[in-house]
Amino acid sequence: MIVFELICEARHRFEGWFASGDDFERQRLSGLLSCPVCSSDQVAKLPTAKVGRSADDGEAARQGQAQEPAPTRAQVASAVAAFVDHVLQNTEDVGRAFPEEARKIYRELAPRRGIRGTATREETEALLEEGIAVMSLPIPPPEDYH
Repeated sequence: MIVFELICEARHRFEGWFASGDDFERQRLSGLLSCPVCSSDQVAKLPTAKVGRSADDGEAARQGQAQEPAPTRAQVASAVAAFVDHVLQNTEDVGRAFPEEARKIYRELAPRRGIRGTATREETEALLEEGIAVMSLPIPPPEDYH
């Protein structure tokens, strides 16, 4: 998993998690990426420091270059918690109306904004088939917030 720092045309910065750099490009070119703040699909990758290991690490080590240590489990958990906090603070909870509201936003029948809510697997798949970019996130229910 690779975490990229992203930025939209309105200069909102956010993180995205991808299987690879190619996966980021595929999603970007397919219009599947959008800003969680303003929903803009004009998203670019910001330069970031390399974290973790890749096939190039051995060559860099042979050339005497310093290597970044892989993040610890606690660091990953902290990053996920920060991401969830960001989503909670920067999106509107529309609950079970999520599929309907996502369609309204996509069709420009409602204001563009970041939303969150609940949808069944079938509803999520239908939204994706319609070209509406959605993402399942491990956000706990409000009664579990600390």
